[in-house]
Amino acid sequence: MSSLSPLGFHVVRRSIEEPTRSERVIIQRPLQRVLAFTRRSIDDVVNCPIVKNEVLGYYKLHKWVERGCEITDMNRWWSGGR
Repeated sequence: MSSLSPLGFHVVRRSIEEPTRSERVIIQRPLQRVLAFTRRSIDDVVNCPIVKNEVLGYYKLHKWVERGCEITDMNRWWSGGR
């Protein structure tokens, strides 16, 4: 049996040759990520000013790095991906 269609074109069967790929996206809020990183709870933040300043510092660092990544991506897009 040939792999030609009735019109003479080759038939490519993608489902057999290439398995489907899937992605799993997990959305986390920045504060949840910082709390998980510092191994603190929201109760610790509310009750202790030292923990509050620690978490605030990591939160600001997270925002600073995130903004830097956005700026880099925008510059890369603007300059044509060089």
